[in-house]
Amino acid sequence: MGSDTVGQAPPPPPDDRDEALSRVLDEGVVWGDAAQWLRCLPAESVDLFFTSPPYADARAYSRIHPENYVEWFLPFAAAMLEATSPTGSFVLNIKNRVAKSGELRGQRHPYVYELVLAMQRMGWRWVETYIWSKPNAIPGRFGPRTKDSFEYVYHFATGAKPFFDLDSVRVPYKADPAEIARRLVDSNGRRNTDAGFGRDRTKTYGCGGADPGNVIAVSQSYNQHRGPAGRHTAVMPEGLAEFFVRAACPPGGVVVDPFAGSGTTTVVARRHGRRAGGIELLDEYVTVATERLDGDCVQEELGLLRVAI
Repeated sequence: MGSDTVGQAPPPPPDDRDEALSRVLDEGVVWGDAAQWLRCLPAESVDLFFTSPPYADARAYSRIHPENYVEWFLPFAAAMLEATSPTGSFVLNIKNRVAKSGELRGQRHPYVYELVLAMQRMGWRWVETYIWSKPNAIPGRFGPRTKDSFEYVYHFATGAKPFFDLDSVRVPYKADPAEIARRLVDSNGRRNTDAGFGRDRTKTYGCGGADPGNVIAVSQSYNQHRGPAGRHTAVMPEGLAEFFVRAACPPGGVVVDPFAGSGTTTVVARRHGRRAGGIELLDEYVTVATERLDGDCVQEELGLLRVAI
């Protein structure tokens, strides 16, 4: 990759599906069009697709109008559905927008919600909605609104029983040791609701930590971070990828990011013992990702991940 490839279309993927997957995993981040590469991956070969695609009308490198976003994204979703294993997942980080033009100008555009419902109709099982809370969100003037300090993360799956390792993402108990010891011998831990739901808390006391909530607090990563990731305009914090890699992909499993950007997903997944790779349309970011993979430069201090309970 370099100046000699600027403005050129990326090369097509190989015709052989196994070779296509091998190249993604071997190279870490391949230069290519995800619309082509995803269709070339073997059926049921990926345990986790984790990605943060270009948001609507957000970046100079991708101007997708909110009105066209669902139509643009669904072919990617269909290809990933075919390539995901029966116990696999697709985790999507996405942010809604205030419309800049059209009938909804100045209002929140519903393209994110429309996309989620369209994917559900396609056959993806909508497992959960997470909130990525950003304690250090960028301040600014947003009209009659507070600053944007969260983004959505949607968990989809192909089957009714996707892999999900809750133990890997548990959070420390807030109770003191004496209270935890008392709870371990509590024989009346079930707290059912009138609707019939609830958790038997006696089954969680001995797990080493409490169940995490679906609000994940991870500080934003800005461009001033040291290392090659700083050359990308929208760096995902490693803590966000870490939570879902650990929870939604088994050790040794396959993780693919079809909008790889600076390579955060691949770096984090490999660090945690998964086989991982990504696809990136812009060759300059493939160079960035390759440098990160070669050096495995940690963006944040270890243990930055915080999960609200």
